[in-house]
Amino acid sequence: MKLEEKARKYLDKIKREDKKINAFLYVNENVTMEAKELDCKIDAGKKQGKLYGYFIAVKSNINVKGMPISCASKSLENYIGTYDAAVIEKIKKEDGLIIGIANCDEYACGSSGEYSAFGPTQNPIALGKIAGGSSSGSAASVAAGFCDAALGSDTGGSVRNPASHCGIVGIKPSYGMVSRYGLIDLSMSLDQIGVLAKNIKDARLVFEVIKGKDERDTMSLEFSDNKKEISKLKIGVIRLKEVDLKIQKLLDKKIELLKEKYKWNFVDVKLEHIDLALQTYYPLVYSEFFSTTRRIDGRRYGLKIDEHVGEEVLRRLYGGSEITKAELEGAYYEKALEVKKVIAEEFEECFKDIDFLILPTVPSLPWDIGKANEMKAEEVYAADALTIPMNLAGNCAVSVPAGTIEGIPVGIQVCCNKGEDSKMMKIAEMVENTEMIKL
Repeated sequence: MKLEEKARKYLDKIKREDKKINAFLYVNENVTMEAKELDCKIDAGKKQGKLYGYFIAVKSNINVKGMPISCASKSLENYIGTYDAAVIEKIKKEDGLIIGIANCDEYACGSSGEYSAFGPTQNPIALGKIAGGSSSGSAASVAAGFCDAALGSDTGGSVRNPASHCGIVGIKPSYGMVSRYGLIDLSMSLDQIGVLAKNIKDARLVFEVIKGKDERDTMSLEFSDNKKEISKLKIGVIRLKEVDLKIQKLLDKKIELLKEKYKWNFVDVKLEHIDLALQTYYPLVYSEFFSTTRRIDGRRYGLKIDEHVGEEVLRRLYGGSEITKAELEGAYYEKALEVKKVIAEEFEECFKDIDFLILPTVPSLPWDIGKANEMKAEEVYAADALTIPMNLAGNCAVSVPAGTIEGIPVGIQVCCNKGEDSKMMKIAEMVENTEMIKL
């Protein structure tokens, strides 16, 4: 199939079906022409890029030149990207096509996809349920068949959480593995651009293109590729009392399948400080988000953020404002950094004895859209309780579809040590190649 034809099919499908899903904030109508240009290039005998034939959706907090990058907020509604983020440069260089800008929780503040200023994202697999967040539109666009892959950002689970809810793959790379240049970040010490796709093969391909050190991102690092053969592995299983019993049952059945198929050795692992993850995460996020948004002051960028955002963003802004007051210096942010270091060291020690960790991606099934308004903030925040620790430690993690509970997708999370992203994806592919569990 010619790319031009594929582009038209995707655009027609989006036009027909996205009104009920709300995955996109902007659709690139020029993608047909861009696809035609690529067709001509290949017809002329030029070499195909690694992403030739891939149509990719981009979360609305990642800069794409000439497209509206609003962070799903009225405060940046009229902001048009003036440059390409590092990951977009790499995608375009390898002939990937940007099909549109995906919806998300406003400024990536949320774990359900309900906090966009332009309406919530529906879960394509379970309409009426949340798609997960904050990269809700990115996950929904892949699950709905609107594109081949998508980019999201993961601060505390914002790629893996919606991947689990929508029944697709979601990769959070090791911190520093992918350049954040061009990302409008929520938390500079935690954020990582990640990939969502239908399967590990597609997700890995996009990841291999966008990874790598970038001088424009001071946190960007060069990791040596782990070539270790995957054979008899020792796997740590984390069990937490907060996990829905049905999800734990599904995970246990999946583990039995993996034991039987690959003869892996599974051991229960307890991390002493994992229960402190949520309490550590939010002081960091609040403080860093407040600091980074001071530039959105109505003069340089968009409208004044404090006056044009929703309740969840305001909660984080006000929290950050309080935490960063001079009289509270050292009371919250610095202590959170200290605990973050302790958690990272605990993970490092754990990986000396095991090859990877396995646990559910989310502790509960997706709730009905609108229910978050009736929930306490800490109940909503608990949706990321199983993903946040990996961001604090800087480790790589991926959510892989494990099965369904009454037709609703559930993901299993595979986590490896820092820099072991390639190894993680080999393992994740083996998990992917086992039978899906249905409860």
